[in-house]
Amino acid sequence: MPNSKEQVEENGCALIKRVLNPESLTDLRSILSESIPPGKRAGTRRLLTIPKIRELAESDAILSLVRGILGRGAKPVRAILFDKRPGANWHLGYHQDRVIAVKEKLDAEGFSGWSVKEGVPHVLPPASVLEQMLTIRLHLDDCTPGNAPLRVSPGTHRLGILDKADVPALVKEHGEIVCACRAGDALLMRPLILHASSAAESPHHRRVIHIEYTGTELPHGLDWYE
Repeated sequence: MPNSKEQVEENGCALIKRVLNPESLTDLRSILSESIPPGKRAGTRRLLTIPKIRELAESDAILSLVRGILGRGAKPVRAILFDKRPGANWHLGYHQDRVIAVKEKLDAEGFSGWSVKEGVPHVLPPASVLEQMLTIRLHLDDCTPGNAPLRVSPGTHRLGILDKADVPALVKEHGEIVCACRAGDALLMRPLILHASSAAESPHHRRVIHIEYTGTELPHGLDWYE
C-alpha cells in the first residue's frame, strides 16, 4: 500500500486518519470559539496569530507529516479556519489554490495579480513556488458525504497552473475522489490539485484548520507573511 508521500506524489493528496485525538479536538474547538467572533468563523485568515494554533502547526506530530514530503526545512506560512454551517453554507467549483500571503508588495518577475486581504498583501506566484508547498487540512468535525467533503481530481497537481476553460475537461479525464473524513483526520494536498466543495445537504459544523507549508524561501526579496 502506498505511503503518504507516494500518494501525494501520485494523486496530489493523501488522507491520514486519527492525527488529532479527542482531547486535542475538544481543546481546539474551545480555543477557536474563544478567539474568533462567531460571525467571522466561516473563513478566518491569520490563524497563526493564535498561539495555540501556531503551536499545533509547528508541533512534531504535524511537522513530521509535512517534512516527510517537503523536507526538513518545511515551515507553516499561512493558516485559515473554514467553518461551513447553517448561514455559511457556500460552494466552490473546481479550482487551484494559487494565492500566497507576503510581507510587502514588491516588483518581482513572475509574481502578479496583487491584492490586499485583511490588510495583508497577497499575490499569484509562479508555479515553481506552489509546487514546493503542501497544505494540511485538519478536520475538527466529521465531514461525511452529506456535509460537503472536499472533492479532488487526482493527478492534476502535475499539470501546472491551469486555464479555467480547461478545468471541466481535465476533471472528466482525471476523475474525482470524495475526501470524506472523520474528526481528527488530516488531508494532505498540493495547492495545485484541482479541488471543489459543494454546499452541504445537511449543514452543521464542518470546521477545518487549513495550514499551508513551504519548503523554500521566496525569490526577488519577497518574504512569506507568516
